[in-house]
Amino acid sequence: MEQLSFSDLETSLRRKTRKTRTERLTERLEKLVPWSDLLALIQPFYYESGRRGRQPFPLELMLRIHLLQIAYNMSDPQMEDFLHENSTARKFVGLALADRTPDESGECQVSFRRFCS
Repeated sequence: MEQLSFSDLETSLRRKTRKTRTERLTERLEKLVPWSDLLALIQPFYYESGRRGRQPFPLELMLRIHLLQIAYNMSDPQMEDFLHENSTARKFVGLALADRTPDESGECQVSFRRFCS
């Protein structure tokens, strides 16, 4: 179990009257998408780490970001901003506040999109 940050603790303690659209969508994606099957299917073809230079982001993180991007019909810059601004989206994809977010520079999202097509 990961240690909660102060912001995670604050949001978990805050009582809300209703769920946001993003919370409803991420809960639905968690239930509907066969994550382990998809990851097992893609993993043999995904980029390997261990080479010099910038390391690739984990496959599950990129897959979750890609599905959110499709669901919200966002471009790469919009998705990057969305991940910076929306704590529910960060939690869904598995990013903590201190983690590096995949940027829209073209290295991360565009290469993953080409990989999926």
